[in-house]
Amino acid sequence: MNRILSTFLVAILLMSCGSQNSDEKSRTFTNEQFKTAECPQGMKINATFLDEISWDIPHQNWGVDEWDQDFRAMKDMGINTVVLIRAGLGRWIAAPFESILATEDVYYPPVDLVEMFLCLADKYDMAFYFGMYDSGKYWHEGDYLKEIDLNIKLIDEVWAKYGHHKSFQGWYLSQEVSRRTKNMTKIYAEVGRHAKEVSGNLPTMVSPYIHGVKTDQVMWGDKATTVSEHEFEWNEILSNLQGVVDILAFQDGQVDYHELYDYLVVNKKLADKYGMKCWTNFESFDRDMPIRFLPIKWEKLLLKMEMARKAGMDGAITFEFSHFMSPNSEYSQAGHLYGRYCEHFGIENKWKDR
Repeated sequence: MNRILSTFLVAILLMSCGSQNSDEKSRTFTNEQFKTAECPQGMKINATFLDEISWDIPHQNWGVDEWDQDFRAMKDMGINTVVLIRAGLGRWIAAPFESILATEDVYYPPVDLVEMFLCLADKYDMAFYFGMYDSGKYWHEGDYLKEIDLNIKLIDEVWAKYGHHKSFQGWYLSQEVSRRTKNMTKIYAEVGRHAKEVSGNLPTMVSPYIHGVKTDQVMWGDKATTVSEHEFEWNEILSNLQGVVDILAFQDGQVDYHELYDYLVVNKKLADKYGMKCWTNFESFDRDMPIRFLPIKWEKLLLKMEMARKAGMDGAITFEFSHFMSPNSEYSQAGHLYGRYCEHFGIENKWKDR
């Protein structure tokens, strides 16, 4: 009898343990419950570049269906502005621009990406900024007048052909410069002024870079600028662009994280001085990796977003959503970054189960 009772009690105990183990295994967790007490708040991203005429980013070979999905994912995340990073680079152009085809040795494109992007921006109620043509040679060789002439003719053609779109709401002056190419202000001034005159004073944007420790020039042996040198030199440059450039969006990836805030404060101070809106250009790719380029770690992006918030930035654009933050990207890490961003800001992730 005692043996039977003992066996019965052991069976009950095993059943109880099994039930407890089962309960533990069925528990679910959320990322929110593991968030640290002083997790940075950060500022949201309101814009992205469209990098289809690329310099150093691989193409995803999307057609209109894929781009339509991506515009929807942008809209779901809160992006309301898209900026064509350039109308062309060297021999590659985004649409069959007659003004470029007439004088430059370029390839005839199979798709009118400008019309495609404008139609999608119309559909999703976004603002579209048109980026200029970058010859890749004239302005590098000091022939600024040739670069200016090409883009002034392009502006006339583009506004006549695409200006009827409700989403066409601005211009992007594409030639990226740092302090070493400050004579580029001649192009910014002339091209920007003409774009505003033709389009009824639509806003213009530039996105220069800081001559910091992560620029190629400095990594090849040049000297990085200090915060005070950056302020002094860009004060001179921006004084020549007052009334021509409306949005100043410095890239944020060429300096180290511990020094970024100081540069952001200077950028905001200078933009305010010259009547410009100060955006920041969040690089959503990681410059610290040995491979160019992969999606950035969420912790790094959040750190930059918090610095931008504290510095009082007026807006934020990213380079760039489709490769490095999109749930549709060929990089799986980009979809995870999208997920972390949505979680952090309490945005419904409609792409979670894709």
